[in-house]
Amino acid sequence: MGTIGKTTTATLFLCLLLFPIVFSTPNDRLVRIGLKKRKIDRNNRMAAHLESKEGKASEAFLRKYRLHGNLGESEDIDIVALKNYMDAQYFGEIGIGTPTQNFTVIFDTGSSNLWVPSSKCYFSIACYFHPKYKSSRSRTYKANGKPADIQYGTGAISGFFSEDHVTVGDLVVKHQEFIEATKESSLTFLIAKFDGILGLGFKEISVGNAVPVWYNMVNQGLVNEPVFSFWLNRNPEDDVGGEVVFGGMDPKHYKGEHTYVPVKQKGYWQFDMGDVLIGDQTTGLCASGCSAIVDSGTSLLTGPTAIIAQVNHAIGATGVVSQECKTVVSEYGEMIIDLLLSKDQPLKVCSQIGLCSFDGTRDVSMGIESVVNENAGKASGNVHDAMCSVCEMAVIWVQSQLKQNQTQERILDYVNELCDRLPSPMGESVVDCNSLSAMPSVAFTIGGKILELTPEQYILKVGDGELAQCISGFGALDVPPPRGPLWILGDVFMGKFHTVFDYGNMQIGFAEAT
Repeated sequence: MGTIGKTTTATLFLCLLLFPIVFSTPNDRLVRIGLKKRKIDRNNRMAAHLESKEGKASEAFLRKYRLHGNLGESEDIDIVALKNYMDAQYFGEIGIGTPTQNFTVIFDTGSSNLWVPSSKCYFSIACYFHPKYKSSRSRTYKANGKPADIQYGTGAISGFFSEDHVTVGDLVVKHQEFIEATKESSLTFLIAKFDGILGLGFKEISVGNAVPVWYNMVNQGLVNEPVFSFWLNRNPEDDVGGEVVFGGMDPKHYKGEHTYVPVKQKGYWQFDMGDVLIGDQTTGLCASGCSAIVDSGTSLLTGPTAIIAQVNHAIGATGVVSQECKTVVSEYGEMIIDLLLSKDQPLKVCSQIGLCSFDGTRDVSMGIESVVNENAGKASGNVHDAMCSVCEMAVIWVQSQLKQNQTQERILDYVNELCDRLPSPMGESVVDCNSLSAMPSVAFTIGGKILELTPEQYILKVGDGELAQCISGFGALDVPPPRGPLWILGDVFMGKFHTVFDYGNMQIGFAEAT
């Protein structure tokens, strides 16, 4: 399993990449950025080299969200770390300067800065495999020089701000502030086909408080409407990967009416989401509501580990056994059932049995000694957190089974099965390609409507015939209250649902993609 995961991850991110095509249609005044895919090449030599490094470079590339920056920080800004894996990324081409210097970028709704490699990047190997911006060749360049630093998990870029004209399709955004990257994490960006990132998030999360490209499109009157939209083509047989439309939406790529939800908080494109269903059964954790982010720069659907484990169990995905999870079930499973049956508050159960402390509103991690390592002295803070988190998951799983009037024996068996479905550290979970027809749908309650994904839509198939591998499109991410529980609706979701980002009305719309 581990070998399959590492091999697949490295191959996917080196080979399931996209070529940019930029075009526009003057008569409807919509600017379209076309996206095109490259098919898998299993003989990619760099992939083989990276696999020999035990997937470390791939792991670095998987982490998308920045953890921190040295500019524009604010105590009320939530920085989320995510993994991004097991599917293609979507790219388009832009130009910077006069005359234009072309770069391939990710159009990323999960960040807000524009950056490309700089001609002053001397000591990062990655810069030598991508075009570099040369300010001396642009007559519209204006020096800035303010330093910038963005951390993407195990990968990072740093450099300085500059100002120049940016061309997106037929639009020319004047005096755009962007980052010239002078240092890139070598292996992370060496294996990437994109040159940089164009963020489409809000200014509130922009490093250096730079005005995002999209804001300037609107402020400079370059688009008819303050709206942009995504269509991501999930048909592997098509060369066209999708398109981004600035200034509106293309009716050829959706059917019916969009379901709109208001933006909850400016920063990421975040909104309130309701229950998550497996088949027609509630998963419990989001029954009273969860937050969600729509992110075009993340390949998978990520959510709370408690729900992801239930999904992976339902679809037969194979993960890695968690010893902490098994230990909690063995030592405290019956006690959790008894406390829930006695109508104790679920939020206090784990503190009552000593695995968490109670902060007045919920259970939180405390400095306890791990029951797994009880003979090895004090355990690390990570183990303390893990035991508390596992207990909280077990409470959710037990609750869902009690609502179905299951016996104690069946509940404990079920929770132990879910322990087996917890994702591995890299997040990959493999399924049997021949069992898709028996898998349930997974649905999300958004704007009072049920938006459903079928197995064919949430399972990622790599290769053909006997060599085909199928991977769960769900990854685990735990964000604590008050910001969490949190879902990231990435390309797996956006491939099924055409998505409109309505900046003017501060809302997000979803309709079935065509």
